Amino acid sequence: MFDVELCPPDELVSHPAFAGHKLRMTEPKLCDSSVKQHSGYLDIAEDKHLFFWFFESRTAPSEAPLVLWLNGGPGCSSSTGLLFELGPCSIADEGKNTTHNPYSWNSNANVIFLDQPVNVGFSYAEDGTTVNTSPVAGQDVYAFLELFLGRFPQYAKLPFHIAAESYGGTYGPNIASVIHKENGALSLSKAPGLLPINLKSLILGNGLTDPYTQMAAVPDFACDGPYPVYDDPQGPECSALRAKVPTCQRLIKSCYDFNSRLTCVPALLYCNSQLLGPLMQLGLNPYDVRRKCNKDEDGDLCYKQMNWIDTWMNIPANKLALGVDPARKFASCNMEVNQGFAFQGDGMHDSSKLIPELVESGIRLLVYAGNADMMCNFIGNERWVEALDSSFHDEFVKAEHLPWVTAESGRKAGLVRSAGGGGATAGNITFVAVHEAGHMVPYDQPEAGLDMINRWLADVPLSK
Repeated sequence: MFDVELCPPDELVSHPAFAGHKLRMTEPKLCDSSVKQHSGYLDIAEDKHLFFWFFESRTAPSEAPLVLWLNGGPGCSSSTGLLFELGPCSIADEGKNTTHNPYSWNSNANVIFLDQPVNVGFSYAEDGTTVNTSPVAGQDVYAFLELFLGRFPQYAKLPFHIAAESYGGTYGPNIASVIHKENGALSLSKAPGLLPINLKSLILGNGLTDPYTQMAAVPDFACDGPYPVYDDPQGPECSALRAKVPTCQRLIKSCYDFNSRLTCVPALLYCNSQLLGPLMQLGLNPYDVRRKCNKDEDGDLCYKQMNWIDTWMNIPANKLALGVDPARKFASCNMEVNQGFAFQGDGMHDSSKLIPELVESGIRLLVYAGNADMMCNFIGNERWVEALDSSFHDEFVKAEHLPWVTAESGRKAGLVRSAGGGGATAGNITFVAVHEAGHMVPYDQPEAGLDMINRWLADVPLSK
């Protein structure tokens, strides 16, 4: 453990470079009392308040990398990732308790779970303030990181990685781009008190990043993928889906070209309704098509654990321990935030265009995807990575799919393609197709998920 003073409850941390920004923190003992924790809020001026929960690594925290985990939605709390996927504890007993998670990603990493943008999870805003675009959300996350690392400089020296899932495929590149640009400006200005953030990689899991490419892959997954949802790949349903792709791509290209709400909202409405809409009527879990979904029993998102998370996070004693007002109500996903981003057409922007500059500066890219997810399928994710314009493009296009075998069980967990590193590292651009997993890989394949992240953070090949 680090030799630092304990934070008293509701410690206030300010920063000269961020006037009006404060960090309010406490030290909970929930979930996993064996590791040091910090939780609380970043207050941005008077109106925005972002909730975070930090866990030190179970192993060598003074040397372990720092990971920021973000769930997507947009509008879904990162407590979903914490309690349902990869945190130190897992939700249990209909939300009455949690159990130890031996495959937590804090096994070998210090992990921050952040509820962003405002009005997500325990994060909140005053006076009707909202955030409905990923670039603005990125600036808020950068402010949080600067205050957090300013208060805990021992973490600032560690390798830093952004890991984001689902709509995090849009958030992640925007946040990484802000950090990269601010680091560059900092090297020129030497602003007092600001720390360079040691950004080493961007990790995107079953994300939405390049909708032009990914939306076109929807019929390929539904009709020709490993878990086809229609009996006949040449039948009328598949033919109807494929017929919608040209119009969808034309609308998305207009969004890419003009980057305005007037072009991006129509693209989002058409593509979602015409390509994903029919698939939502099949009674399947769109996040894992191997499973059926009964919304009366499983909830709107097809996982009853989401309701359990709401139950546990709303226990007054848990709120007090986390530094949250007991009167504040927690919801795993806020559909008003979701709609706010939709009405800006944010989800139809090309976030992949932000990545080449990062990659060329030495920031590594890992994209992984469970092969049973229909919402952000693995076929489309691999295609946009393959199309990425970087100095590693030709090498990646030629790269073979190599088997990935987990270290613990020796089981083949998926296939990996990689460019950069000459086979001696995890690669500069790497794509992993995770077998027998849906949208939330660490939930479906906990051992494989931990094996993947451990190797990536240590920068050792996944294919050996």
